[in-house]
Amino acid sequence: MEINEEKFKQTKEKAEKFYKSIDSIYCPYLKTNVNFNSEGFEHILFKSWNRGRSKVEQYIRLRLLSKVVEVIGKSHTLQEYNEENMFVRQKINSRWDRRKKFIKYYVFIALFPDKGIRFKVICKQIEGGKLFFWSVYPSWRKKKNILGQDKRILYTGNLEED
Repeated sequence: MEINEEKFKQTKEKAEKFYKSIDSIYCPYLKTNVNFNSEGFEHILFKSWNRGRSKVEQYIRLRLLSKVVEVIGKSHTLQEYNEENMFVRQKINSRWDRRKKFIKYYVFIALFPDKGIRFKVICKQIEGGKLFFWSVYPSWRKKKNILGQDKRILYTGNLEED
């Protein structure tokens, strides 16, 4: 998939402006607010610290961002939950350090059958911190193969990286 540079730039600017306008959204399932901090937007652009995503991957995630608020605000069912002890990069006493923390992931799945897409919204909570939006990525989408038949393309992966 080839993305026009100007189209990508416009999509990124629009998504960033939209993202910065959101402070937090109340989630009915979690019965608390989900915060939209810089970590979530940064994760859409970077797989992990100092490791970027491809333009195609960024573009797809940036386009799904507008639907995230709706999904979190209407979700009454949790589709996936995961807990892990892992090292987290945090700024402590004016320097960056890696500390082992308990992390919870909450995953909501959104279906838009008319558009042929299904995507996942991930919220993350680091031990001792607030719940925040972490990521959005397509779970599958429909694509026509050479014979004109619908074919599903699956996306799965690690909740920390995806």
